Amino acid sequence: MVPGPKTFSEVKKPDFFVAREPEMTTVREPTLKPVPITSLRPTQITVGMREVKAKRKRWREKDMTKSGEFLGKHMIPVVLGPKERHYVIDHHHLARALHDEGVKDIVVTIVANLSKLEPDAFWFVLDNRNWMHPFDDQGRRREYKDIPKSVSDLIDDPFRSLAGELRRAGGFAKDTTPFSEFLWADFLRRRIKRKAIENDFDRALENALQLAKGKDANFLPGWCGPAPED
Repeated sequence: MVPGPKTFSEVKKPDFFVAREPEMTTVREPTLKPVPITSLRPTQITVGMREVKAKRKRWREKDMTKSGEFLGKHMIPVVLGPKERHYVIDHHHLARALHDEGVKDIVVTIVANLSKLEPDAFWFVLDNRNWMHPFDDQGRRREYKDIPKSVSDLIDDPFRSLAGELRRAGGFAKDTTPFSEFLWADFLRRRIKRKAIENDFDRALENALQLAKGKDANFLPGWCGPAPED
């Protein structure tokens, strides 16, 4: 197998991209920038490692002559933070998968420039814009300082993997609500034991599918349970 591109020079750039920045900032031109994956800063603590492994497998199965085009189309959205570091606000699973596959550089899109803020103010803004999710693999909210400094340090939350697979199995619809799959993960965490997922994922998924159709889940984004009778 021919190895995939390791540097941005091998990545096909998209024809056009308009970046979004904060309302107080005037957007003068498109923003597109390649950065080392190792320099990306997460804004969450966990990922579903099962999902990461699935993305790694799909990456290895790709035609490596088109992998540059894939990277150009799957840019990582980031916020520029203190010391002009790049903070990932979506696609953590993809970033981790590409990192583990040895991809060195990735294209990012800067959706907001908050580099002038002090750290406390920066995290406050991220929190209030739903650009971060500081919850650990037990569903407990943690301090900002507990968020990993690298995508390689993201930890596994089996319930996030279960929620992702539940959506793909039709348990709920894809939704634009920020961190919707984490909300489902927390719902499942309170009803299914972690060991049940680790010991028999398929059976846990069957259980999750039943739970997803119940009325107890009707407050969650993308819920597609039975319609109420008139």
